[in-house]
Amino acid sequence: MKLSARNQLNGKVTGVELGAVMANVKIEIAEPGVITAVITKESVEKLGLSEGDDVSAIIKSTEVIVGK
Repeated sequence: MKLSARNQLNGKVTGVELGAVMANVKIEIAEPGVITAVITKESVEKLGLSEGDDVSAIIKSTEVIVGK
């Protein structure tokens, strides 16, 4: 599948925390180390995500906030 998003990070799921509606998915990548994706619980279930899965985090954003 080809995507327009240029920010694609390959990694491994290190944890899935399910809430009532949303879920936190921790993904270990080379840099910065670990990122957390907040997605719907339904998406976690449809993808069958679990610890140890190889995944791609695809980041498409129209806004980036930088602080110092």
